Amino acid sequence: MAGNSGGPWGGGGSSGGGGNRGNNGGGGKRPDDDGPQIPEIDELVKKGQEQLRVLMGGRGGKGGGRGGRGGGGSQPPLFTKGTIGIGIVAAAVLWGMASIYTVKPEEQSVELLLGEYSATGQPGLNFAPWPLVSYEVIPVQIEQTETIGAGSRGGEAGLMLTGDETNIDVDFQVVWNINDPAKYLFNLRDPQQTIQAVSESAMREIIAQSELAPILNRDRGIISARLEELIQSTLDSYDSGVNIVRVNFDGADPPEPVKDAFREVQSAGQERDRLEKQADAYANRKLAGARGEAAQTLEEAEAYRAQVVNEAQGEASRFSAVLAEYLKAPIVTRKRLYLETMEEVMRRVDKVIIDDNANGEGQGVVPYLPLNELRKSQEAN
Repeated sequence: MAGNSGGPWGGGGSSGGGGNRGNNGGGGKRPDDDGPQIPEIDELVKKGQEQLRVLMGGRGGKGGGRGGRGGGGSQPPLFTKGTIGIGIVAAAVLWGMASIYTVKPEEQSVELLLGEYSATGQPGLNFAPWPLVSYEVIPVQIEQTETIGAGSRGGEAGLMLTGDETNIDVDFQVVWNINDPAKYLFNLRDPQQTIQAVSESAMREIIAQSELAPILNRDRGIISARLEELIQSTLDSYDSGVNIVRVNFDGADPPEPVKDAFREVQSAGQERDRLEKQADAYANRKLAGARGEAAQTLEEAEAYRAQVVNEAQGEASRFSAVLAEYLKAPIVTRKRLYLETMEEVMRRVDKVIIDDNANGEGQGVVPYLPLNELRKSQEAN
């Protein structure tokens, strides 16, 4: 082996050591003389065909090159039935993992068959055969908010013109979610911009039909309800798949130059409302008292009527009883009636009884003549 070694260039010297160095210029051969050659293209093609046959399960042929190596031995195939089965199972598992996806409870998915709408996936596990079917998961129950007004796109975004040609600064929010993910995905290019534009347009329409004072004072609830209805109807006409949850009317302020004057007007209106409430309370109190007095008078009248009727009925019954007794005994009954009548009359009269026959035949009693009473009676006549 040492005798054939010619250094790194593959040259071989004689067994005598350095006897040939003088003739060969150092004993080593040049690389181009007798060393390994660079493979040619045909040889590379043959080796590639041989490897392909081995991969397909065949046997490799004898390989020979200029390097002097023999390839007569057979090599085991890389892909057998077992390896192919394992590969198929692994590919099926990977395909299943790529085709099965999960949708959260607050989400829905839109499945596309070759780019065209196929179905809507519900929460849970869903199957979309890849690569024919693709999907996109959309949060449908999450509420999103669009702010229109001073806080959204600058100070002039909320400036609107009222029906009485007055500028007003309006600030409101639109809260929405998705009720049809397919329509939402295919019919709206930019959902947020669309909702903002529709909301602002609807608010401008409502403000243009109203006057400034009601907007600032009492019509905010009415405006919010009308605005929600108008936005929803417009988006439904677009088949947008968007549901308006609520509209928050945050505020409406007059223009800056007249803000103080409007505050004074609002204060005056509040004072007027307070006085009206006080007047209504006083009127209600007086009306309740008058109704109570009227009811009391009616009850007293009813009681007096019942009393008079009862007395009349009693007198009639008494007269009938006296008449029956009078028919039986006229003299006795007449005497009795006379005595009862005199008793009743004398009971009501102030009287002084003097007995002339008692104690000296009435001595000591001075008659009294009321002349002043007589004069009063004459003047009265």
